[in-house]
Amino acid sequence: MKKIIAALVSTFLIGGVNAQTPVVSPAASAPAIEKSDAKRDANNEMHIKDLHAKLKITADEEALWSTVAKTMRESAQELDQVIDKRKATIGNATAIDDLNAYGDIAQAHADSVKKLSMTFGPLYAAMSDSQKKIADEVFTQRGHDAKSARKVPQ
Repeated sequence: MKKIIAALVSTFLIGGVNAQTPVVSPAASAPAIEKSDAKRDANNEMHIKDLHAKLKITADEEALWSTVAKTMRESAQELDQVIDKRKATIGNATAIDDLNAYGDIAQAHADSVKKLSMTFGPLYAAMSDSQKKIADEVFTQRGHDAKSARKVPQ
């Protein structure tokens, strides 16, 4: 389980890299932010579908998977909100405002990982040994990918 939790953390770090789109100027309009959110939503849906396929979710596991996918969508939405809030203050933010905004983003990541771990646990427990092995490999691999893909948010 420790390995899975670490893997879930890395999954959200990767999601965070995708979510950390380039900084939008203060003059950015709401449509630009909505377009950014739509892109992040599309990336999240692609990630969910890819994970579903890789984990070889069975019909019997579909209800548990649905809860995991719902948690991933809600967490992505919550993260989008704190990122958009930070983008809206660019140009007017003090150093303290910026640090607090990063703290909010980090907290949203941490909260998301905890929620996902809680919903993924029952699914993992219901998986066959071969599925668990795949899950362990998929999440471990994603952790290595995250290290090479990390960027410093602006």
